[in-house]
Amino acid sequence: MALNARLDHRNPLVFDTHELGRRPGALQRLTREIDAPKDLGIQGVIGVPEGAPVVLELRLESVMEGVLVTGTARAQAEGECVRCLEPLELALEADFQEMFSYPDADDRGRVKAEPADDAEEDEDRLFIEDGLFDLEPVLRDAVVLALPMQPVCQDDCLGLCSECGARLTDDPDHHHDAVDIRWAALQGLAGSLEDGEKDEMSGAEPGVDEKQEK
Repeated sequence: MALNARLDHRNPLVFDTHELGRRPGALQRLTREIDAPKDLGIQGVIGVPEGAPVVLELRLESVMEGVLVTGTARAQAEGECVRCLEPLELALEADFQEMFSYPDADDRGRVKAEPADDAEEDEDRLFIEDGLFDLEPVLRDAVVLALPMQPVCQDDCLGLCSECGARLTDDPDHHHDAVDIRWAALQGLAGSLEDGEKDEMSGAEPGVDEKQEK
């Protein structure tokens, strides 16, 4: 998060740390229900629908260098079974822990004489801005890690028939009679011979009848 980012306290994923007062050891517990932001999950696979309820249980602990946030997010995820392509629902529980640093403190919590201009050092750190922090990037990472990359409707899902697309779990005995392609040509030839013999027999019958009439 950029150090100069201005956070909106009205955003449900933005939290206020002023109550902790930068007192190491101070603790705050919060429970908040929010509407899921857009694209919360693994795109095209499974995720929490936009606007669906997400319950957050948080523990905010003040430490020397910032605020340590530990929490759990609970929601209902929706997706598609990778085997049979049927829609599925999954109870999601994502745990996370993240340090939000004070911009004016170093790694050991000491106040810097002058703010350091080290973009590379701060690239992977999240910061508190004006006593506020944004939980959204942490929540997104936690949800992605908690969701299955290949969701299935049930562990023993048999998938779809490769020939007709039927759902095999609904009909475990479903099958198709296999034809060996090595015999297909011979079967075709045999069929042609049988048709030829029938034609010859049907062609001989009129001649026999004519002789009998004479």
